[in-house]
Amino acid sequence: MTTSHQRYPQRVRNELRFRELTVLRVERIGAGFQRIVLGGEALAGFSSQGFDDHTKVFFPQPGQKVVPPTVTDDGIVWPDGPRPAARDYTPLYDAGRHELALDFFIHDGGVASSWALQAREGDSLTIGGPRGSLVVPEDYAWQLYVCDESGMPALRRRLEAISKHPARPEVTAIVTIGDEAYKDYLAHLDGFNIEWIIGHNEDVLAQRLAQVRVPAQDYYLWITGEGKVVKNVSQPFEGGEVDPQLMRAAAYWHAK
Repeated sequence: MTTSHQRYPQRVRNELRFRELTVLRVERIGAGFQRIVLGGEALAGFSSQGFDDHTKVFFPQPGQKVVPPTVTDDGIVWPDGPRPAARDYTPLYDAGRHELALDFFIHDGGVASSWALQAREGDSLTIGGPRGSLVVPEDYAWQLYVCDESGMPALRRRLEAISKHPARPEVTAIVTIGDEAYKDYLAHLDGFNIEWIIGHNEDVLAQRLAQVRVPAQDYYLWITGEGKVVKNVSQPFEGGEVDPQLMRAAAYWHAK
């Protein structure tokens, strides 16, 4: 088990800021995802150091505009009236181009995906955060990532970063998807062991994870997806030899 605290992920805090940004481009990025590229002067100072950071995205009502809240010593103060619908998304920030991309998984009935499908160049979108980051070293010798469509943007960000390392670690990703066509979102990432489970079958996922043997040291596990599924499939790794600081199990959404 890793004992040196320097090898643990480190939490960093950011100043909480709300930003009103402008849609620069709308791109279909694979069969299942719509990319919205945002920019504007309000992006100044934007920071996202963790691959699975969350940015809160606020969606306007049709024909309306979101007025960002103000941050005071007493907390966040929203204008009078109903608050806009909000969802968490993985920020994909390109510092060189000074652009922020958000990749929306398109599915029926989602307020976020509905907005993304209708978004046009020049539209405005308000975001908040990320309030902080979990900075996870990229060079752990053995790494396991488990997710469904909701975690694929974070996984994509992570694998793109790792792919730049001259000495690539042993990385396995197990991804459950509802349609085989969604594989194309990660198709450009060569040299990684990406296993696909077509159809969201928790039993199949659990059986695959039961075969996993975590090494004694220099490892990291990341398990995300629907809340109950994450809780169930991560449980065998808890309370045993796996250091809890070297495993992140997080619900990205909850089935209703």
